[in-house]
Amino acid sequence: QVQLVESGGGLVQAGGSLRLSCAASGLTFSNIYMGWFRQVPGKERVFVAGISYSAFRTYYADSVKGRSTISRDNAKNTVYLQMNSLLPGDTAVYYCAAGRYNTYNPNGYDYWGQGTQVTVSS
Repeated sequence: QVQLVESGGGLVQAGGSLRLSCAASGLTFSNIYMGWFRQVPGKERVFVAGISYSAFRTYYADSVKGRSTISRDNAKNTVYLQMNSLLPGDTAVYYCAAGRYNTYNPNGYDYWGQGTQVTVSS
């Protein structure tokens, strides 16, 4: 049974930082592409960042490029999203996802975590 469990969300002031983690189990982590998405109520889930199997390639949405870093530790079956210079517009539920290839489309991912809330106050 595949499980993705996010952690690290919370309330932070604008300009602050958070590090999200996603621990995976039940899959061959080193052979799977990982992504982060976010969603606000009433809107679609949107791509934030992605990372290839070996971390050789990373991808970012324009909205977070330069402020966020995605990384992974295949020995710990964990993917991270370091977010800096946070803005109120970053407020959302953040989800990690696992899939077989790189895509910005959430439909391209096979497994999802339950999400972690990030709230940025102004």
